[in-house]
Amino acid sequence: MNLPDAAIARLRRLDDRPDFGGTRYDLLEEIGRGGMGIVFRAHDRDLDRDVAVKVTAWQTESDAARLRREARTLASLEHAGIVPVHEAGRLPDGRVFLVMGLARGERLDAHTRRLPLADRLRVFDRICDTVAFAHARGVIHRDLKPANIMVGTFGQVLILDWGLAGGSEPGGTEGYMAPEQSTPRPDARVDVYALGAILRDLVDVPAEPDVSIATIRPLRSIVARATSADPGARYADATELAADVRRFTDGRAVAAHRETALERAGRLARVYRTPIVLVLTYLAVRVLLLFWSS
Repeated sequence: MNLPDAAIARLRRLDDRPDFGGTRYDLLEEIGRGGMGIVFRAHDRDLDRDVAVKVTAWQTESDAARLRREARTLASLEHAGIVPVHEAGRLPDGRVFLVMGLARGERLDAHTRRLPLADRLRVFDRICDTVAFAHARGVIHRDLKPANIMVGTFGQVLILDWGLAGGSEPGGTEGYMAPEQSTPRPDARVDVYALGAILRDLVDVPAEPDVSIATIRPLRSIVARATSADPGARYADATELAADVRRFTDGRAVAAHRETALERAGRLARVYRTPIVLVLTYLAVRVLLLFWSS
């Protein structure tokens, strides 16, 4: 008997659903899956709270080793932008599981679609801050992308899925993966490349009426430098990348962009718009007074 594809998919999901009968966790629903594992929302009966439970998809030792490595990585990174790990263990069927804080919010791309450019760049700055924290502790994420970043109700940024950190697997996602990521020991500049690709996405959302192509040209230069095929031409780390983006938001010259005289004049006009308007208004009033008095 040939079963419909939908029925086969449902049976596979049931087969993937692990038995947590001997634990303090009640599985509620599947909330995500990838090549290595499945993530469920679960209820912790002892502490009366919902948590995220990540379980290896198969009973292979390589997947188990990756999940244990992810648990150790998360345990070493105590930061507001990184979901905390509560517990790691092994089920009777051999699969390893990881219990983490439940991330609540929206995916980065869905959240920032509604925001003006200035607010999108503030979110990006918080992403860079979290990545820089990890880099300072010798941890490289190696799979940064919008799907792995959530923005909470109050604007807090959470970077998820640290399964590739500390490993030697090629990994990564097309469009966000640096060319050299398949090398044995890539450095922090693979994350810089991914951050540059994320910044590209944030800049390329539908243009706002008051944001011209000329205005965001320095941002495109930052993206180009961060995503250079040559690692040596990129920013050295997330901190340096974030600093250049902040120069843009502060109205200062961007290190990655060689501005023309016209661009510099336009930038200064935007930065000093209020005092320029006041001076021009004052001069106009003086001219009118002189005209009337004569």
